[in-house]
Amino acid sequence: MVPVPPPPGVAARTLAEVVDTLGPHALRVVANAGQLRREVGEPVVHGPGEPVAAVASGLLLMTGGRMSVPESVEAVRAAGLGGYCAVVVKAFGDDLTELVRAATDAGLALLTTPDEMAWRHLDALVTATRSVVVGADDDRFASVGLGDLFALANAIASSVGGAVTIEEPTGRMLAYSNLPHHEIDEIRRFAILGRQTPERPTNHAEYQAVLSADSPVRFASQSADYAARMAVAVRAGAQALGVIWVLTDRPPLAPGAEVVLADAARATALHLLRARGQRDPERWHRTESLRLLIDGGIHQQPASVQLGLRIDAPTFVLAIAPADAAAEPALAAARIIDLVTLYCESWHSSALCVADTGVVYALLPAETTGAPPARLMRLANDLAGSIRRSARLDVLVAVSSLAETLADVPARRQLADRVLEVLAERFAAGPAAAGSGVASVEDVHGEVVLRAIAEKGAASGDLLLPPVRAMVAHDAEHGTAYVRTVLAYLGSFRDVARAAAALDIHENTMRYRVRRAQMLFGLDLDDPDRLLAAWLQLRLLQLTPRR
Repeated sequence: MVPVPPPPGVAARTLAEVVDTLGPHALRVVANAGQLRREVGEPVVHGPGEPVAAVASGLLLMTGGRMSVPESVEAVRAAGLGGYCAVVVKAFGDDLTELVRAATDAGLALLTTPDEMAWRHLDALVTATRSVVVGADDDRFASVGLGDLFALANAIASSVGGAVTIEEPTGRMLAYSNLPHHEIDEIRRFAILGRQTPERPTNHAEYQAVLSADSPVRFASQSADYAARMAVAVRAGAQALGVIWVLTDRPPLAPGAEVVLADAARATALHLLRARGQRDPERWHRTESLRLLIDGGIHQQPASVQLGLRIDAPTFVLAIAPADAAAEPALAAARIIDLVTLYCESWHSSALCVADTGVVYALLPAETTGAPPARLMRLANDLAGSIRRSARLDVLVAVSSLAETLADVPARRQLADRVLEVLAERFAAGPAAAGSGVASVEDVHGEVVLRAIAEKGAASGDLLLPPVRAMVAHDAEHGTAYVRTVLAYLGSFRDVARAAAALDIHENTMRYRVRRAQMLFGLDLDDPDRLLAAWLQLRLLQLTPRR
């Protein structure tokens, strides 16, 4: 049979190149039958008892590791007749003599993969090594084909002098280096086998440190089994695309490794952006169009074409952000965006999600007009609960009012951001105040309006009323609570009993403090306009404290 040619723009890989790229932690050659120089075709996962479909130059992944010897031998023979170049098995400590003989007779190479390796993971690794895009940028890593992450990892490792991994911000392994003179530790080995950095108590803090830094970050060895490390974030603008990790003491890194790693991060950004586009070019372009739309950077006509939505399509905007202000927003967004996408696509197949400045935004086509329907609010609450359970992360979910056309989406995104601010303030006040952490604009409309007024400067500069200015200054200088007292009094519609209960003080104390405020600061409680202006400015100062 004639080997299957690689897709246009993709360089073919031989079996030897695939084995060398992935290394002994993924594949070992038991018998080669002269197949190592043969170009590798598609990997095929084969289950016990299934027929072996013919695939030119295919790589058969025999998942039936506990099949009987005769069954395994028969599958190997069928692979030889089907045009395959090699079969991969798990040894499980068994004698492979019969399989070696069968593979050699069938003209196939026989490879083994570690017993701990997930077949789906090996399938993804082999596919990744075959996806080498021809063409490159003009930096020090220009010899690496754009999109070939394994070759890039080796190039970076060679330049810095230590074993390298390229990961997503969530710790999912994308590629790793495999140079013979670079040792790895147990954590790296488990990450290669599981395609994910193993869970450790320090993981979250380390990834936060890397993603919040502008330069490479070093981490000392914590035990003999744990190598010292250095890592740098890979970014496209403000968006975190990934992380490069390098082991720094097995052997020690070359001089100037920090500079090289920083250069490598810039080169890797191009590769990761290309990889995203190749995985699903249409989805990638739609996602980027959504980013432009919510930022107001694209007109509704091209947005309609690129998003596949009518200009007059009604939509809601969801904004999801970590509740804890100490959480690294970019890392949190990367951890939850896949789950958010899954939930939102269950709402509508045309729903789209994008992470922007640490917040995940979703555009949800609506089948109704007016306020968010109960079904949408249930989805928002279910989403928050699912993220809390699966990602162990408390999030805030804001639901905008309806955008009647695509031109309204940027404004609705701003409204959703204001709702997030209200929810964040409540969360900071305590779990009881935050409630479920989910709210629509309608739920917090009054506070949203106040924040919009505050941004206009209604409580700043020369517009501050003299009584307000004096009251704020007195509290700051003497540690008194006149502002809080007057706000409680006016917020209770001058009901002394309600205001006193809100502050947990006696009613007579409340009356005394209000009289003192009138006397000390000239607060006029009889002029309705001045009263409204004073309350509004005090409330706005509470929302946006002056520094």
